Amino acid sequence: MKSAVAPFAQEVPLTALDKRVEQLTDTYIEKGTPMFMRTVLALFCGGFATFALLYCVQPMMPALSHEFSINAAQSSLVLSVSTAMLALGLLITGPISDTLGRKPVMVAALFCAALSTIASGLMPSWEGILLMRALLGLSLSGLAAVAMTYLSEEIHPQHIGLAMGLYIGGNAIGGMSGRLIIGVLIDFVSWHTAVLIIGALALIAATVFWKILPESRNFRASSLKPRSLVDGFVMHFKDAGLPWLFLEAFLLMGAFVTMFNYIGYRLLAAPYDLSQAVVGLLSLVYLSGIYSSAKIGALADRLGRRRVLWATIVSMLGGIGLTLFTPLWLVIPGMLVFTFGFFGAHSVASSWIGRRAVKAKGQASSLYLFCYYAGSSVAGTTGGFFWHLAGWNGIGGFIVALLLGALLVALKLAKLPPLASA
Repeated sequence: MKSAVAPFAQEVPLTALDKRVEQLTDTYIEKGTPMFMRTVLALFCGGFATFALLYCVQPMMPALSHEFSINAAQSSLVLSVSTAMLALGLLITGPISDTLGRKPVMVAALFCAALSTIASGLMPSWEGILLMRALLGLSLSGLAAVAMTYLSEEIHPQHIGLAMGLYIGGNAIGGMSGRLIIGVLIDFVSWHTAVLIIGALALIAATVFWKILPESRNFRASSLKPRSLVDGFVMHFKDAGLPWLFLEAFLLMGAFVTMFNYIGYRLLAAPYDLSQAVVGLLSLVYLSGIYSSAKIGALADRLGRRRVLWATIVSMLGGIGLTLFTPLWLVIPGMLVFTFGFFGAHSVASSWIGRRAVKAKGQASSLYLFCYYAGSSVAGTTGGFFWHLAGWNGIGGFIVALLLGALLVALKLAKLPPLASA
């Protein structure tokens, strides 16, 4: 007599079930796999190019003030116009990526940004430079808006903090390298040549990004309808935590950019009288951010973001406090601690967005980064008035006010229920 189970077993072999289970469990990219390494390396290159192109102009600001006969606040527009256009572009490119896909938008953004930088290096007028910098910011919005969303969709939830930290580490290296390369080169070559070199490096980074980033596996296209955008906007602002995270981004980035916009003016003047090359070398403090972004991101995965965010802001307050003293041996460690705290805080807050946003994650990331770069633009230029009013003490007071606001927001977020706040 034949077994009644045998025919069924023959129709659905165990190997087929195994394959199905494997497909279900293989949706996310796991830590330690080759695909994980390709993903973080690609996003590392993308973050490198983004911050190198965006912030390479900071050490040039005193030189631009001299060449075009403009003051510090006016010179800061070379960065603020980029971050302002980037912020505006984020409101568009995030939703576009929800429709067209993550990787195509990011690849196009990187190549356009590199070409805009090369064009800015060829411009003879201040107005032409600002125009190309505006196009740069608009281009970069395509990567900035989508990278965080890509990671939150493709990386296993248990490893998002680490992956986001490594991506932000790429941001830190890019910011450091852009400042360092330009800061040193303009003592030996024209700023035009220095910018062309940065643009060429960005083209290489864009090519690597394009070739090695895995295609999305968890992306589901959604329609680009005004109604869906409005619904997503309303949904995000009804959330108990997302609006506070948006505000946190504005305050943290505003404080960070203000520090590095004007520290060069201080160190080039008496009593320091440092050379432009030496001031550029001080961008090495970004190495602390490279470490903290990954380390604190992984720590937040273990302890919870609500327990970690406020502590990183306290470290930023300690860092800016040290820079208010005159001795250089206190100013430089202050910059180091401040940078360490900022990249750690940004790593925690940005990974929190992907955990809280249930739907329209691209739009949620865009809103976070809109506030992030709006803070850079608004506070970065506003700081110039405090510089002209009260020198570095004025800058320090302005940054402390921003950070105290950020600390209050972090304490508010810490009161969210542990499960909801991750």
